[in-house]
Amino acid sequence: MNNVSTVSVFLLSGLNETRHYRPLFFFLSFLCYSIIILVNVCLVLTIILNNEFHEPMYILLCAFCLNTIYGTAAFFPKFLSDLLSPVHVISYSGCLLQAQVLYSFGCSDLSILALMAYDRYLAICRPLEYHSVLPNQRVITLVCLAWVTPFCIVSVSTFLTSRLKLCSSYLNRLICMNGSIVLLACFPAETFVNNVVSNLTIIIYGLHSVVIAWSYMFLIKTCVSSLENRKKFMQTCVPHLISLISFSVTILFDVIYIRFESNHLPPTLKYFVSIEFLIIPPIMNPLIYGFKLTQIRNKIIASLKMN
Repeated sequence: MNNVSTVSVFLLSGLNETRHYRPLFFFLSFLCYSIIILVNVCLVLTIILNNEFHEPMYILLCAFCLNTIYGTAAFFPKFLSDLLSPVHVISYSGCLLQAQVLYSFGCSDLSILALMAYDRYLAICRPLEYHSVLPNQRVITLVCLAWVTPFCIVSVSTFLTSRLKLCSSYLNRLICMNGSIVLLACFPAETFVNNVVSNLTIIIYGLHSVVIAWSYMFLIKTCVSSLENRKKFMQTCVPHLISLISFSVTILFDVIYIRFESNHLPPTLKYFVSIEFLIIPPIMNPLIYGFKLTQIRNKIIASLKMN
């Protein structure tokens, strides 16, 4: 009971092992963030400024890129400032805000990926109904729900975490996550509701994976018997599949890291695993879509030649 105190700041220990390499990490992180902003903004502007891309598939891709900008903004600016600072702290409210943004970013990504899978299912398996089932206005409404719903669900977890009495301000991570903050609670019994809400959230967004699997089951079944559909699948579904696999693998690694933190991994590798979902998919996804989707690739090349 004597250890209970009001935590006003958290100490982030993740950078303690990198003191000799911080200039290098700062350069690589700044380069990485610059590339993320450049390629995602480029894709967003290409879609917004060209009327031929005002279709469901491209609207969803635009939302996907905007969500990436939103999520990475919660990590990179703070991380870059920490690399230049001898003290690595974050305010209590700032930590909760970062956790809120990062969790809602991940959940929104999965929601948008599920919408993209359903979009491809309609376009290839039910082409005659495509525009009546998914008009642009409905897609925009669904995208808004894919942003607002995760934010509200995650807000419940953030609120419950904010009520816990903490016995430590030491986070053995580079970033703030709800799970890591909950582990600092003085009274484990108080975290029961947090764990219930967390598991319900996992179930809800696990069901998104069922929608994606269901969509691709019908897609593959339809495409096997038609050369034209196979071409459509290769052009528009392969980028989505790569994005999905990339997202799933990086999130899986992060969940494993949170649930079963291992002291057997080298510190640098351990901390990279914890933030790779903020590095690999945000860079890879827009590049894959930019190169694979012919119309977008041609439009970007044409714009570069004009400049």
